[in-house]
Amino acid sequence: MRISDMNWMQVEERVKVDDRCVIPLGSVEQHAYLSLAVDMILAERVAVEAAASSGVPVFPVVPYGLASGFTDFPGTVSLSLTTYIGVIGDVLNSVYRAGFRRILFVNGHGGNTPITAYISEWLNAHSDATVKFHDWWRGPRVWDKVQEIDPAASHASWMENFPWTRLAEVEMPAMSKPRVDFARLARVDATRKRQLLGDGNYHGLYQRPDTDMLAIWDEAIAETRTLIETDWD
Repeated sequence: MRISDMNWMQVEERVKVDDRCVIPLGSVEQHAYLSLAVDMILAERVAVEAAASSGVPVFPVVPYGLASGFTDFPGTVSLSLTTYIGVIGDVLNSVYRAGFRRILFVNGHGGNTPITAYISEWLNAHSDATVKFHDWWRGPRVWDKVQEIDPAASHASWMENFPWTRLAEVEMPAMSKPRVDFARLARVDATRKRQLLGDGNYHGLYQRPDTDMLAIWDEAIAETRTLIETDWD
């Protein structure tokens, strides 16, 4: 259930019997020929669909994240690490004050993972809470399915090209892009990253059949649903 479909009184009553909630984390950044909002679209959608059967409230996606490496691509928005820590800290404190004690972050952007160090500190000051952090696209079940379909899968490649992340009237290249030099990419600034990446795809095909994508999506929903519904002790 989206939190936008609840009022404050319903939340107050719900946390008395079920203190779980889900917070999607996204990013607004270049994804080659795909939407700039890929990460926020996918994080929120997988969270909402996975929580549907249990009715666990899903908060709106936190749209902006840590994307400093892509700031030379127009449309990318990147928060500083200190700002992001402040945002996530305020979100955690707010849902905790509302009574939520079992919190799942469904993350859609690899660059956001440094926040896990802060979450660990936050938990030390909130010992009655449990927080899970789930990179939905690299959960074991999802990643196994990706590897089964096509191991050449990466940022802005086919593995992020879902019907709901592609843009109307934007034609995808038919080629398979060579693998970028990841070691070199990691040691240069945003301007040189753009030069190395070209259109932004790291490597692999730009699109695969929707049957492949829906098979991955089914695994994503099932895996995220399991995290929502089990193993909170």
